[in-house]
Amino acid sequence: MALTLKAMEYFTTALRHGNIARAATELNIAASAVSAAIDQVEAEFDLTLVVRQRARGIQANAAGRDVMRKCERLLEDYRSLLLEGTGLKKSLSGTLRVGYYAPVAPAFLPQVFDAFLAKRTDVTLELEECNNDEAQDGLLNGTFDAILFVSEDVRPAIAYDTLITAPPYCLLPKSHPLAKHDAVSMKQIAQHPLIVLNRPVAASYYEGLFKSGARKEPVAAYANSTEMVRSLVASGRGISILNMLPLTSGTYSGAPVTERPISDNLPPLTLAIGYEKSRPRRIVKDLVRACRDHFDAPGPARCVISGQIRNAAPGLDNDRL
Repeated sequence: MALTLKAMEYFTTALRHGNIARAATELNIAASAVSAAIDQVEAEFDLTLVVRQRARGIQANAAGRDVMRKCERLLEDYRSLLLEGTGLKKSLSGTLRVGYYAPVAPAFLPQVFDAFLAKRTDVTLELEECNNDEAQDGLLNGTFDAILFVSEDVRPAIAYDTLITAPPYCLLPKSHPLAKHDAVSMKQIAQHPLIVLNRPVAASYYEGLFKSGARKEPVAAYANSTEMVRSLVASGRGISILNMLPLTSGTYSGAPVTERPISDNLPPLTLAIGYEKSRPRRIVKDLVRACRDHFDAPGPARCVISGQIRNAAPGLDNDRL
């Protein structure tokens, strides 16, 4: 039988008191449980460790004192571990590891962190962009404390909160004829070369928005980053369909893009935050709360399209939606 922490605690308490009854009183258990623990420790080491004297209580022999000291060190290390774990759970310190499958996360994550972390803090942020499967793998194997991901492809073991549902929109060069419309249809989009965001979940989702045989023009390009899609669209290579909006109309190429809502009734993609719900650290709970608050608030910082042309924030183009 493996030696338990409880048996070590009963054993060391009894030897410290030199009396089984007094140890039982301190531990608030039956004296027989203390006596059984002593027997268990002796059986585990196959040694006599305690001299029992009916009138004078109990006393450890040399081997017993040695075992007692080692048990006390193990118990002390165990209690220290529990205290450190409690501190980790309650404090805003250490490392917060976030994996994200959200191409426009740079548009909102800094604001989210600002909501609950001071500029100077004991927290180190480790942020990793990954695909939807990698994000979920990382949460399950402990690589990430929390993940931002698309919940349409969620695994049963992942606990998550929905943050926002993002309807698809059409991304266009500013000079494109469709940019003159308040909204565009999938039939109109099908008449133009398409730039497809070629990421897990995303590519099949965008292809599935078209009815079979509806697209008149071929796919002009597949790109696995949102910024490459935006730059290709800005250069006039084609148009695209995306779901979440950055907070700028500029692209890496220097040319601007614009967005229009799609008039068809299309399924959205859902941005969610996944985390361990049963025993989350305080900093993870604060992150989740800050994410919810951010996306519950109205305005362009939600990073989703609306049916109305939105007023531009400072530095934004007035033609953005």
